[in-house]
Amino acid sequence: MEKRSRALENDAQKFSLIKREAIYTGIALIGLIIFWLIAGFGLSTSEIKIFHLPIWAIAGTVGVWLFAIVISAILSKILFKNIELGGADDE
Repeated sequence: MEKRSRALENDAQKFSLIKREAIYTGIALIGLIIFWLIAGFGLSTSEIKIFHLPIWAIAGTVGVWLFAIVISAILSKILFKNIELGGADDE
């Protein structure tokens, strides 16, 4: 009986960790959307061109992808933990 309560406590910790990671992923998504709005629409009045393309076109596409890669790397290296999702019943 005690072994089962330990497994439930352990599962509760896993679910707490999963919830925390999901919240940070949602915050990262909101940050990415804000970056996209600023990079794409915010730079639309700029006359700067790179390879004959307006800066907003490059920042709103390639810039967003690069920002997403940086956010993903930060999340995976700093915040996310590698855990075994199987419980005691799975063994």
